[in-house]
Amino acid sequence: MSTDKSATPQSGEVELDLSDVDPRVGLPIGGGQLWDPCSKSDIRRWVMAMDYPNPLHWDEEFGRESKHGSIVAPQSIAIALDYGHGAAPACVGRIPGSHLIFGGEEWWFYGTPVRPGDQLFQERRFHDYKVAQTKFAGPTLFQRGDTTHRNQHGALVARERSTSIRYLVSEAAERGMYENQLGEMKRWTDAELDEIGRQRTEWMMSNRLGVSPRFDEVKVGDTLPRRVIGPHSVATFTTEYRAFLFNIWGTFGWVAPEGVEDPWVYQDPGWTEGFGFDEEGAKIDPRLRDGLYVGPSRGHIDEDKAGKVGMARAYGYGATMGAWCTDFLAFWAGNDGFVRHIKSDFRGPAFEGDVTYFDAEITDKRAQSEWGVPLVEVKLTLANQDGGVLVKSTAEVELPL
Repeated sequence: MSTDKSATPQSGEVELDLSDVDPRVGLPIGGGQLWDPCSKSDIRRWVMAMDYPNPLHWDEEFGRESKHGSIVAPQSIAIALDYGHGAAPACVGRIPGSHLIFGGEEWWFYGTPVRPGDQLFQERRFHDYKVAQTKFAGPTLFQRGDTTHRNQHGALVARERSTSIRYLVSEAAERGMYENQLGEMKRWTDAELDEIGRQRTEWMMSNRLGVSPRFDEVKVGDTLPRRVIGPHSVATFTTEYRAFLFNIWGTFGWVAPEGVEDPWVYQDPGWTEGFGFDEEGAKIDPRLRDGLYVGPSRGHIDEDKAGKVGMARAYGYGATMGAWCTDFLAFWAGNDGFVRHIKSDFRGPAFEGDVTYFDAEITDKRAQSEWGVPLVEVKLTLANQDGGVLVKSTAEVELPL
């Protein structure tokens, strides 16, 4: 843990109450565990929500002709089979009057595919934190947590390190950074929507059959086909949220690691008024812990609630942006390629009305790597229609020789 020099409070400035955060650093935590294995419908719902039309993940006939013999899940589904978008170990400790947005993710994938019938189990740990002063909200906590994903056989599927940004809602609302920076919501003309559709189709057809580029064929400086997603809307944000399986009524139970005195299973992290869950009431009425009707995620689809947590209007999910990046690279890598590692820094959300563009370039090649496979390094940027950067990613992608 650390505190940036720029975060040192001046006389009279607001400070974060970290008294419940400090004692938990480095400790394993609990969280939610899905009851049921991953189904084909879960996989199809996920790629539909991510607007990822790779037929290997939804088309049964295509899947049967593939080396897998059926559809399989995309690598990005690991986060959909976890509780809380992977944020649980990065949201530990009560900070009264606070809210949370995602700050970034780092993923390592170990070559174990998720197939229909598989079930993932998670081990979670609060890693560390730092405090910095931000224009958005003043004193801001950047908190990191680790999750290990294994399947029902104990095989290692993925590791994730997530970064949350926790801030005081009152400070963010007072500063109104996004409200001041954003103009009117973009209204797209029919001609503009036709062009977006053309670019989407062009990317979709760029590797629909999943043919992997060969390591020897690609070179540093090559660019990947551009992808576009959008326009984003309350409908798309809702579809995305509902594809995270823990949001479906009754899909998970609470679990805790053994030997931890206070494993932070479902304590209130201090959500500002109107954004908490009613855990006891939800035992009778599950809507009382449904994140779109109540709880911390409701601002994503409700402009009024978004304003109460410092956002200008309805906005997208960090976990979704991370999944988009992994899907984008996996689609280019094809059915014999694999995303081994990706680190994504989130700079800002996709707001309602925005369109998101993906651009990437190969920056390095390594025939020998710590993974024991040939890798290419790719730098990826997500930006909106105004050129505002939403995500910057660096990834290592395995390609066949």
